[in-house]
Amino acid sequence: MAEGTIRWAGRGTEPDAVDRFYAVIPAGGIGSRLWPLSRADAPKFLHDLTGAGQTLLKQTWDRLAPIAGEQRVMVVTGRAHRAAVEAQLPELVDANIVLESEPKDSSAAIGLAAAILEHREPGVIIGSFAADHVIGDVRRFRSTVVEAIALADAGYIATIGILPTEPATGFGYIESGDALAVPGAPTALAVTRFVEKPDLDTARSYVERGGFFWNAGMFIARADLLLTEMAKSQPELVRGLRELAAAWDTPERGALVDRIWPRLTKIAIDYSVAEPAAAEGRLAVVEGDFAWDDVGDFASIAKLQSGGRGSDLAILGEHARVLADSATGIVVTDSDRLITLIGVENIVVVDTADALLVTTSEHAQRVKSVVDALKISGRTEVL
Repeated sequence: MAEGTIRWAGRGTEPDAVDRFYAVIPAGGIGSRLWPLSRADAPKFLHDLTGAGQTLLKQTWDRLAPIAGEQRVMVVTGRAHRAAVEAQLPELVDANIVLESEPKDSSAAIGLAAAILEHREPGVIIGSFAADHVIGDVRRFRSTVVEAIALADAGYIATIGILPTEPATGFGYIESGDALAVPGAPTALAVTRFVEKPDLDTARSYVERGGFFWNAGMFIARADLLLTEMAKSQPELVRGLRELAAAWDTPERGALVDRIWPRLTKIAIDYSVAEPAAAEGRLAVVEGDFAWDDVGDFASIAKLQSGGRGSDLAILGEHARVLADSATGIVVTDSDRLITLIGVENIVVVDTADALLVTTSEHAQRVKSVVDALKISGRTEVL
């Protein structure tokens, strides 16, 4: 076991494969549905969106480090965010921060981490967990991850699915099949297919029929198997990632990154690995029996702050000054300007130094279209 590794009581009941586990945290994307709070230079994962006093990235670290050990957590992020990430995670080993010169989506980010770790430690099992999700009940999270590690050790690509609480259209869905008889993974199910974000009627039918999970974007697999599956549909991408990994811990890294990274295919891992693996019967799912939220928009933050009641006014901001009368929703502010709300329901107000957003929880997902419009119009100074 690596020096500095932390294990919980009861470790003896866990499979030996946990000792080969490495946690990977892809910390990319600006969280465009959380504009104007989340920006290119201050993305979603660097904010405290739950009022816990910690950023989402630090909360992610605190969930994963006790499972893998502090020296076995890797963060993949943009070059511009290195200083902020290192400030948030002082325990992060220097060799375990991987910097992208430009965003290339999850296949490249997770694939590069897999290639580097496999090159360093053949046979390693990796788990990828987004830096900007909120998860409750850390003990249940751990037990679920341990089941997924057992599946990975048995040769599956494992994912963790969340049982739907509503017919949400903002998530992809995982359709489960038969139970799998894998030691150490008593609740594991085969995956029959991945479904992209459905319309409302389709989402309702999934919830009513049962057997569907939300896709939480968590993948656990042997690094070599993950790369082999990815290479079936993206051979050039994996060839480039393996070339980078072979030189990653050498002086040649910089030149190779500048040459190879820009030409890598930009594709989500759902398409390059999960969907094909499901079709081949190589994908398995474990139900995540814990509260989960991807904090995808301001409506999600309002629910988190109100405990799902939706009958309160959530207020985030160190110096927030808000007066409210018969108002519900959320106010997020990084200024000390007085904000007054009277007789409004499910309101979303986001007040920053150079931009003000006012919408409703119902239309919170549409904030991304504002960001797209700002990009098209060239007004990137507020992005």
